[in-house]
Amino acid sequence: MNKPRLLIVDDDTGTRDMLQRAMTRRGFEVRVVADVDDAQGVIAREPFDCALLDLKIHHHSGLELIAPLRSANPRARIVLLTGYSSIPTAVAAIKLGADDYLCKPAGGDQLVAALIGDLGTTREEPPLPEITDTPLSVNRLAWEHIQRVLAENDGNISATARVLGMHRRTLQRKLQKRPKGQ
Repeated sequence: MNKPRLLIVDDDTGTRDMLQRAMTRRGFEVRVVADVDDAQGVIAREPFDCALLDLKIHHHSGLELIAPLRSANPRARIVLLTGYSSIPTAVAAIKLGADDYLCKPAGGDQLVAALIGDLGTTREEPPLPEITDTPLSVNRLAWEHIQRVLAENDGNISATARVLGMHRRTLQRKLQKRPKGQ
């Protein structure tokens, strides 16, 4: 059986090298690229089964690479990997065609699960959430508000903490705790 071909696009050398080693050990044939322009050239020349894309790549976005990857291989698994997670960017990534959206640091097994998931099967649209009359919980409303302010500050934790009037570490802890249910 052929190894799945994986494209990794990340501008951080340390992260890129670590991901390459981890994914090679897990059985992938890995190609790494440091910027969006080079990635677009590689995508046009080489076929890939899956891709790990950093959200912020220099002054560009990994979101720019989803359409070319999807066009080159409609069945490819595309995972956006970011240290600047927010609901708006997750929604944008999925709408553009990404299969998953993971926050850094993600473990190797978590990445493999996201990359292999349904490799080789046709993508299906996720089911729409049920519409209920149940109001959102206070925790969920607070989470949504934090995500909105974070998006307005381009993922900058310090600026978001200042706007919300809380300590930066407190905000980081809140961002790691996703509210359950509604």
